[in-house]
Amino acid sequence: MRSLQKHLRGCVGLLLRLCSTMATFLVLTLLTLSSFSSPVQAEIFTSIGQMTDLIFAERELVQSLKEYIEAEELKLEAVKSWANKLDMLTHASTSDPEGFLAHPVNAYKLMKRLNTEWSDLESLVLQDPSDGFISNMSVHRQYFPDEEDEKGAAKALLRLQDTYKLDSESFSKGKLPGVRYNAELTVDDCFDMGKLAYNENDHYHSVLWMQQALRQMDSGEDAKTAKADILDYLSYSVYQMGDLPRAIELTRRLVAIDPSHQRAGANLRYFERLLSKELRDRGRSQQEPADERPIQLDTYERPKDYLPEREVYEALCRGEGVKMTPKRRSRLFCRYQDGNKNPRLLLKPMKEEDEWDSPHIVRFLDALSDEEIEKIKELAKPNLARATVRDPNTGVLTVAHYRVSKSAWLEGEDDPVIARVNQRIEDVTGLSVNTAELLQVANYGVGGQYEPHYDFSRRPFDSNLKVDGNRLATYLNYKDEPDAFKSLGTGNRVATFLNYMSDVEAGGATVFPDFGAAIWPRKGTAVFWYNLFRSGEGDYRTRHAACPVLVGSKWVSNKWIHERGQEFRRPCGLTEGDRS
Repeated sequence: MRSLQKHLRGCVGLLLRLCSTMATFLVLTLLTLSSFSSPVQAEIFTSIGQMTDLIFAERELVQSLKEYIEAEELKLEAVKSWANKLDMLTHASTSDPEGFLAHPVNAYKLMKRLNTEWSDLESLVLQDPSDGFISNMSVHRQYFPDEEDEKGAAKALLRLQDTYKLDSESFSKGKLPGVRYNAELTVDDCFDMGKLAYNENDHYHSVLWMQQALRQMDSGEDAKTAKADILDYLSYSVYQMGDLPRAIELTRRLVAIDPSHQRAGANLRYFERLLSKELRDRGRSQQEPADERPIQLDTYERPKDYLPEREVYEALCRGEGVKMTPKRRSRLFCRYQDGNKNPRLLLKPMKEEDEWDSPHIVRFLDALSDEEIEKIKELAKPNLARATVRDPNTGVLTVAHYRVSKSAWLEGEDDPVIARVNQRIEDVTGLSVNTAELLQVANYGVGGQYEPHYDFSRRPFDSNLKVDGNRLATYLNYKDEPDAFKSLGTGNRVATFLNYMSDVEAGGATVFPDFGAAIWPRKGTAVFWYNLFRSGEGDYRTRHAACPVLVGSKWVSNKWIHERGQEFRRPCGLTEGDRS
């Protein structure tokens, strides 16, 4: 009987270990999802249109997980019922083993239990209710974001923070303009943001997010991250930003928490030696106290990067620095556009309004209907892929960090709606679309943007070309690409027609840093401008950008119209200098 009781306890222990192992396996499965990589879905974060599919996939997984939990609970209840029944039985049998077995039925049932029923219990314990959940997970896993997607989404938040001058606390608390659903970042989230920036040698953002993680932890928020780890990253990043007094103060705080920390003691001595040397070099003997004010966006200067007009571009994205003067506004008009008496526009001319005078940019109202927009999105969604740009050296399309969106190309033969939109563009602009590029549909997701760029290909710089100093600096900063469209055989991009297919809650403007214009998306409208003068020279004023989407989803479609076929529709000027 003692061996039987021991066997019972062993089986119950086995059951508990199996349940524990299964739970651990489930947790590990969920944790590994973020590191799964699949080539068919790289950079999902660049498209809200595709990310919505992930929302429904996650909902389905939650339902599958609940079904697994319910099955696990039913199994555990059955095992508990067995254990309780056998516990009472063995309590009686072990109190008087010989007397218990003197009853022939008890002897029979003991043999039956050990031969059959314990085997049934063992089979029950070994059943795996997680099969359905794991199977469902495997189906969806191929579409899950990978590590690069997660990193890209984090960088998008940093990009939004810079462009719209949002402090880390506002971001962490979800205080964004136009939001309908609030979302907050935890201490661990802020730490991960700071760590990503640190690993990219971006100590400016590392300081901002490590400081926010520390602030939330100091306010009493629970976290898995240790305070010593936050102080470790924060103190060194502050040192990299050149703030020795604050770096020393933070490192002392780290040493106080963890005196045995390997780096902290050595860093502290090193920082103190550097500060002492600085004081001696300045002829001072006493250290000024560390700045006790919280670290804010303007505490440290943001490092310069490759984009010469970064500050102007980002200011325009915020609606600042727009050079729309009363005098300029007085030169802007609205009109009905009938395409020079085009039969398709006579009964219903297009509404046209000026957005800018020079260069002339117009906006067409009711350029697309809601039904057409939905059809275009429906056609584009299955083909959305990371948007590309032409390599200036090879002319080959390639992805670029400064263009973050997903795009698809649609032909007129794909659907009557596309053919109708192409014809409308030709009617209203008066330009042939026979040599134009296909209709490109783009969806900008989290932080989606297209930094300042030219739509036309640029020739080698002509020293006789009259270009002002600021524009010259921008021009020389970018490589020539005279053969970007050579393979097309249709000449340069003479004009751009851009359809806005959604409203955007915040951000997402089209801006022109050279002359200070900002054009905001309005669903169903389109904007149009010429990229080339009549002489064929590029109009370098048309350098433009798509600002990051702060809140919302931005859908656009554009048509790049080329020179060939426009000989009689937009004749060349009589002289090379004719730029009218």
